[in-house]
Amino acid sequence: MSHFLEKETDFSKMVDARLSRRNFLFASAAVGAGAFLALNPVAKAVAATMDSPLLNFTAIPTSTSDSIVVPKGYSVSNLMSWGDPIFNNAPAFNANGQQGSAEQAMQFGDNTDGMSIFPISKDRAILAVNNEYTNYEYLFAHQGKAMTADDVKKAQAAVGITIVEISKHNGQWTMDKNGKANRRITANTEMLVTGPAAGHDLLKTKADPTGKKVLGTFNNCANGETPWGTYLTCEENFNGFFGAEADVPLTADDKRYGIKAEQSKYQWHNFDQRFDLAKNPNEPNRHGWVVEIDPNDPTSTPLKRTALGRFKHENAALVVNDDGHVVVYLGDDERGEHLYKFVTKNKYQEGNHSANRNLLEEGTLYVAKFAMQADKLEGDGQWLELTYGKNGLTKENGFNSQAEVMIFARRAATQVGATTMDRPEWVAVHPDKKHVFCTLTNNKNRGVKAGQDVAGPNPRAENHYGQIVRWAPTNHNHNSATFKWDLYLIAGNPTVHKDNLYAGSDNINKDNMFNSPDGIGFDKVGRLWIQTDGNYSNEGDFAGQGNNQMLCGDPKTGEVRRFLTGPVGCEITGLTFSEDQKTMFVGVQHPSGHFPHGNANKPRSTIVMISKEDGGVIGS
Repeated sequence: MSHFLEKETDFSKMVDARLSRRNFLFASAAVGAGAFLALNPVAKAVAATMDSPLLNFTAIPTSTSDSIVVPKGYSVSNLMSWGDPIFNNAPAFNANGQQGSAEQAMQFGDNTDGMSIFPISKDRAILAVNNEYTNYEYLFAHQGKAMTADDVKKAQAAVGITIVEISKHNGQWTMDKNGKANRRITANTEMLVTGPAAGHDLLKTKADPTGKKVLGTFNNCANGETPWGTYLTCEENFNGFFGAEADVPLTADDKRYGIKAEQSKYQWHNFDQRFDLAKNPNEPNRHGWVVEIDPNDPTSTPLKRTALGRFKHENAALVVNDDGHVVVYLGDDERGEHLYKFVTKNKYQEGNHSANRNLLEEGTLYVAKFAMQADKLEGDGQWLELTYGKNGLTKENGFNSQAEVMIFARRAATQVGATTMDRPEWVAVHPDKKHVFCTLTNNKNRGVKAGQDVAGPNPRAENHYGQIVRWAPTNHNHNSATFKWDLYLIAGNPTVHKDNLYAGSDNINKDNMFNSPDGIGFDKVGRLWIQTDGNYSNEGDFAGQGNNQMLCGDPKTGEVRRFLTGPVGCEITGLTFSEDQKTMFVGVQHPSGHFPHGNANKPRSTIVMISKEDGGVIGS
């Protein structure tokens, strides 16, 4: 355990007062970090000479190259790319786009995203990886312009989850095509619905009159892992896979979740009636959940955990509270949506896999309400319970059961008065278990649309840079109904904006600036790794910010350094470490140049591995 974790346990101590964004007093939205530093030369000097004991690498500059760039003393190698075979009898990837669904079902899926490692031994582990969606311009030779039924099956086989065993030889991890745990989970894998919505009429279809057996998971964004060894995959923009040719009446709830009765760009509904809204209007209700998977058992049935609510899930960050209850923090990744937490009904039992396996089946879902003061970047917050019969969640307000509260969690959050947020994406719990961080990626609607006022943790109108909010539960109790919050950083561009909030907070400068923080995660000693999915035009408001990247922050000092830059057109997403913290696994999603093989090769989403050339711990 680091010195920081031993000594710095109080929320107020985590924020160095000299660098705090919390004490800004805004006369108007035009007063921001740049003005604060100009008026406070001591803070400016400290910010310029920060030397974090956690960040022991030389920061790198921005890049627009079609490659991965890391600091001196580090090396990068590829683990696997879209289309690589994960079984011994699977065909090799063919870039011509003419391989069919049977081949894709045996290969690594497309657009790698969240992932977790489950150690087996010192030199062997299981890697579970989300495959979010597909790029038809690369998946098919016809670029999606002449779809067939098998093309749809191929696209459905390219999404979901890939589970593979990896092994280390001579310090290098490789994928083992003979791994007993190797498995593809796709849009056609049978799953079981559990929790309050299981069997509800709104989940029943002609193919499944029980409302408990669902085929598939797709648009799986980020992830989580449980202390009992299971993988949580989170269904995000599921709405994009549904469509209709006919005029189909849609409810307000359908529209809130982005369901549209039109031609979907994925065209699944043209060949698979499950996705035709005219024929199966309830099918969208069966998606938008957190799915629990046992990566050690390739024969196990994935479980859709409806007690965690239905929305556009980004990731699931778990912590075992001191009282034994498991708490799961969840972001809903859409402009103006909300931040949630789930508390299990029963308690975690160390070593009791059979009892823990059902912990996520029952519990209470809450949604966050932040103090919204326009002149402060800190404040109080509370968790509002989403339980039928409480807080206005009644028949009079359109809810008939706890199942409906979960199916329409977004409407329930609005009903109880939750705070609309700037796209809450990944949540990460600090290793000290006392502080939680969440990326608020951006929000062009902030200050423009009704209900999205400029205040509190969302301090900028038409926010296109994003920020990271953090909070500490009262008395370090994650089951508490209240918390304190502030902003760890406000991303911006100080080379373009000099005198307002868009310059960014005082820990952002011309050498570490970025936009749209998305993926985040902590390593064992408390380094915060920040991945971006934003504007890489390198022009206008984003001039000088280069390609998407990964940075590393020290939560104590506030310092942030750039650690990695990605290739052209990509998003950097997905993060996990080997047990010894000597290999970092990072996802490169939707590159648009020629990464990873260069020349005229087709771009392929890829998991890369980063290690220190001296064999040391990443970041040390």
